Amino acid sequence: MVDENHSCPIEKVAKLIGDKWTLLILRDLGDGCKRFGELQKSVTGISPRTLSTRLRMLEQNGVMTRRVFAEIPPRVEYTLTEKGAALLPLIESMRAYGNEWLMDAATAA
Repeated sequence: MVDENHSCPIEKVAKLIGDKWTLLILRDLGDGCKRFGELQKSVTGISPRTLSTRLRMLEQNGVMTRRVFAEIPPRVEYTLTEKGAALLPLIESMRAYGNEWLMDAATAA
């Protein structure tokens, strides 16, 4: 869970979403409810173990919910909470910044 002893809100947010995998998971959950396999396909390069770890951390921090259906085979769906959805404008700002300032540099390299 996010360390509550630090007083800087930027540091707290960075600890919560500060790695590439978490940001990409949030990006994809911003489109709506997703299953584990859908997330693994859309977040290219993430291992199942890392995805499970990040999803568990997001759930523990109240950013998303995990809903298990009693079916065979079991079905699990992940959805952003209100707290998680509140992060989407930040992610969209990062997308806009990347499009404006980093995409030309990436294609030139």
